[in-house]
Amino acid sequence: MRVLVVGASGAVGTRIVPQLRERGHEVIGSSRSAAKAETLRSLGAEPIALDVLDAAATMSAVAAARPDAVIYQSTALSDLRDFRHFDRSFAQTNRLRTTGTDNILAAARGHGVPKIVAQSYASHRYAREGGPVKTEDAQLDPRPVPAMRETLAAMAYLDQAVTGAGGVALRYGNFYGDPDDELVAAIRGRKFPVVGGGAGVWSFIHLDDAATATVLALDHDGPAVYHIVDDDPAATGVWLPEVARIVGARPPQHFPRLLARLFAGEAPVVMATQSRGASNDRAKRELGWTLRYPSWREGFAALFSPPPGATATA
Repeated sequence: MRVLVVGASGAVGTRIVPQLRERGHEVIGSSRSAAKAETLRSLGAEPIALDVLDAAATMSAVAAARPDAVIYQSTALSDLRDFRHFDRSFAQTNRLRTTGTDNILAAARGHGVPKIVAQSYASHRYAREGGPVKTEDAQLDPRPVPAMRETLAAMAYLDQAVTGAGGVALRYGNFYGDPDDELVAAIRGRKFPVVGGGAGVWSFIHLDDAATATVLALDHDGPAVYHIVDDDPAATGVWLPEVARIVGARPPQHFPRLLARLFAGEAPVVMATQSRGASNDRAKRELGWTLRYPSWREGFAALFSPPPGATATA
């Protein structure tokens, strides 16, 4: 197929493009900056610059690209630190998940593109009751933390818009696999504590495995929603100390809920103590997806284990 990857210069996009090329697809890769053109060209994509929030530019880009499929990966997730003001931090990504989604779907519809696969998100979205691990059909949180309402609403909007257009929404877990991983930097700096009993369950996915699932999704018709997560959802009180050990950091600090809420706000406390994880059974079964890193334990160790004899960082 001829595939337009919107957001091809991002963490997932740069891994999707080579995998598409390996499977014989022709790839057009967009980025917001023309400066990324050489990087995309080196990965095997025909580069274009596109601001997907510009409806007219998006319509023109899709017309020029003449794709058989669009993979929509546009986000603005780098350098996120202010989780107290959650929606403010995610405002640009929320626009990309709403206005950007509308623009790309309108362009695809206007030019007869039959396949749409879009990036969504799985973690911290489900009702904070019942079992620790949820399927794609589980109830979303009916009473989200006020600071997260706009962000969760934007995710739901994307899911509904994409599936309503007959596309596939991929709810990824928490990404890792970048050598400059911001989560690992926070853990090494002891800036990520275990809150309360650390009961909040998180689902992770290595960037390479996320890309593989995305490419496989092109071969399947929508509408559909898939959790793109690993086999090992884990409570914060389990994964956080273990990742600290793997990356050679000192054990995380422990904060009571009240103190953590005072310093970080309600959203991080709920994520650390009440979140539910996600099941990947549907994606593995229907997409024929095999993970390179079935557990975050293996994935973090492969990338971040310190050399023998190294001492823990302060």
